[in-house]
Formats: sequence, structure tokens, C-alpha cells
Amino acid sequence: MGRGHANGVIGFLCAALAAVVALSLAPSVLADPEPVAGRAGVHEGVATCAGSTCHSRPVASGLVVRQNELITWQDPHTEAGAHSRAWKVLTQPRAEAIAKRLDIGPAEKAPACLACHADPVAAGQRGARFQISDGVGCEACHGGAGGWIASHYAVGATHAANVERGMIALDDPKTRAARCLDCHFGGSGEHQFVSHRLMAAGHPQISFELDLFTSLQKHHDIDADYSARHKVIAGPVKTWAVGQAMALDRTLTLYGPRHTGGAFPDFVFFDCQSCHRTFSSDDPKWRPVSEPNPGRPIPVGAPPFNDANMIMLSAAAKVAAPALAGRFETESRDFHQALAQNGGVAAAKATALAATSKSLADAFARHDFSRAETLAIFQGLLSGETAKRYTDYTGASQAVMAADTLLNGLVAEGAIDRAQAARVRPDLDRAYSAVRDPNAFHPAEARAALLAVAEKVRGLK
Repeated sequence: MGRGHANGVIGFLCAALAAVVALSLAPSVLADPEPVAGRAGVHEGVATCAGSTCHSRPVASGLVVRQNELITWQDPHTEAGAHSRAWKVLTQPRAEAIAKRLDIGPAEKAPACLACHADPVAAGQRGARFQISDGVGCEACHGGAGGWIASHYAVGATHAANVERGMIALDDPKTRAARCLDCHFGGSGEHQFVSHRLMAAGHPQISFELDLFTSLQKHHDIDADYSARHKVIAGPVKTWAVGQAMALDRTLTLYGPRHTGGAFPDFVFFDCQSCHRTFSSDDPKWRPVSEPNPGRPIPVGAPPFNDANMIMLSAAAKVAAPALAGRFETESRDFHQALAQNGGVAAAKATALAATSKSLADAFARHDFSRAETLAIFQGLLSGETAKRYTDYTGASQAVMAADTLLNGLVAEGAIDRAQAARVRPDLDRAYSAVRDPNAFHPAEARAALLAVAEKVRGLK
């Protein structure tokens, strides 16, 4: 089943997705291939990309790019179409109930929602075909096309020239992670942060894993033509590692400035289930709100920071960036301890740890991960002392997604064959089942499932 099996987990982690309403996309009007300087940064709208000679063929039959990218983006049945459904979700009962609790007016018009469920570009930067109801359209990720839409299909067009004219270089994993995290965790933009207040009103829990999310949203093929256009080919393991480092850097960078307005930082930074036994108000079953965790030296009862990315990075750093691994471990523990002291100390420790996370992102971006290193990270993540740290839903679910990413990476890079991967899949599917529902999450069961995966991976060496 593999990544298709992941969809149930991703569906909970990202959002409750509603059925898509098919968009009526006008054919593309091809302009003069010279960029129009006065339109640089203008978001021209999804329909501008939708001609049958551009990105809206019914099947992938293009010689250079698939040319069915719009159809994939609109897919009503898979996570590939989630971005096109993002605005439509705001018209559904759950979103209406959230907006009512927050007293922000209709969700489909509220800036607090549109910042991530649409392309919230200013009115003065919207072209004639731009529609807010398109949701997270092409330009929300690729950047306003006004300066490059004509030049990018011209004879002799280069990726570098498109980037120079305003296209976002999403082939670079650091750039892509930064773009994705603006909504899949939070950014510095107005309304671009899912606060604890928003979650308390009913917003789904947020989670992010760059390579898995990239695979679910991929609209392109990494082939000889892709390489000939001088695009970065990072590979799944590097993409995963960079994404983990960027996610932790973003979390810690936002930690200090984002607070509830009172004495406490925003609770969204902490592990939800350390305070909430379940996310369902009608579950009468009692279970402990937290377990002792060897990676978090904090007093009993203190809310633990969501350290899922820290656990992933710890395993990756020991293998691929050993010069930074010791510092990262020390700063991680210091940060956890500081949270029990006072806000000033914790903020200072967060800044130091964020800087090390940035260094890890840079180190991983420069590093080529070998078969032996990927297998070592795999083992380090799922067994030994690291396995004891999966006491919370967020950490365990990140570990399962990481295992999926690393296994697929080994296959994609020819390090193992599909038959070898197939022998691991049943145990990986059981691990996915262990984290499918946070209300039914039991740490011991999740750890046992992950250890079973590790045992199978050990046999791949």
C-alpha cells in the first residue's frame, strides 16, 4: 500500500477535506514571450495556466512537462487535489462552526482563514483571471506569474531566468520547505499561524513532512529533461532531512514572538496530548496525559514542547552531520529544561537551537546520502534509545512518515529493489495503523510497530 496508505493519516494531520467543485477554467491566452516588467509579481490566476497546450491536458502526454498539472491539482479523490479544495473547505459546516466560535464572520471571507486556504495576494496584485475561490492555486506556491508566465514557455527559456523574473525555485528543498511551512506550520505573515485559539475552536491538528507532502503533491517528473534545465535534484532522503531541520528552525523562530497575549507562550508549540487525553469530548476513558521521556528532562506535569522534529534531526545528525550532533543534543535538552524556568531563558535557548537547526539544514543540503547512511538513519530512528522517545502521538507519527520516506528513497535511488521493500511494507502498514487516530493512540503499541519495521530493515543490510 505504501504512500497510498498514508493518506488516512495525512488526511487527519492536515485538514478535513471536502469534495471539490470542478472549476471552469478558460483556455490560456499566450502572450508575447517577452516578460512585461510592469506585471512582475502579479498573480494572474489559475485559468491563465490552463490551456490544453500548457498545463491542462486530460492525460500526461507532454514532451517536456506532463501538461496535465491542472487536472492533477484538481483531483477530487486524492491528496494531490487538496490545494484546489482548500477554499471550498471554508464553506463546509466545520469551518462555519469554527468561524462562529471565533466571531470572525464567514470563513470563506475571513482573512484569518484565507491566508492559508487561498492565495491571499493584495488586490492590486491580482490579474483579471485571479479568483480567490481557486484556493491554493499555482502562484500561491510558484510565485506571481506576471513577470515570467510568457517567458517560461519561450524557446530557450531557462529555469534560472524564470527564477530571476519572480518564479519561486521550488526545486531547492530549503526554498520549498520555507514556502510550505508558511501554511503547514506558520509564518511571519499576518494570519499565517494556526494558534491554540484557532485549534481550540476546532481547527485540525497541524503536521508537516517535506518529502511525503512533496510526493503527495508532485506534479512533475524528475527525468533527464528536468536535470537538463539545471534544477536541483535533492532526492527523498536529503529532502526529508532538510525539511526536518527547516521545520524545527521555523518552530523555534516563531516560538518567542508568538504568544497568547498573557503570561504563557502559545500552547500550539507544545505536544497536544500532554494536556488532552483525546481530541474527542465524548470519550470517557482515562489515560495518563504524559509518559516519562528520556529526551525531555522536564518536571512531571510540565507541558512538553512538541519535539517530533528534534527526534528526527537527532538521528539524522548523528549519521550525516556528526560535527553538529553533540551540540544539537545538548541544546535540545537545555531548551526543554529552560521551559520549566522562565520565558526569557527559554527564548534564548530557542534562538540557539534554531541557529543549530539552520546549520543542520545547510549541512544536509550539501550532503549526498549514501545507502549505508540511509540505513543507519533508518535504524537510528526506529530502535535503541531513540525508540524510547516515542511517547507522544506527534513524534510517533513523524517516525512512521520518516520510515515511509526513507524506504521509498532507498527504492528510488536503486539501493534496494521493490521486492525487498515489499517485505517491509506489512510492518510499515501496521505502524501507520498505530498512528491513524490520535484518540486511539497508545505509545507502547506504536513503539512495538516501529521496532518491527526496524527489525525488517536490519535485514536489508
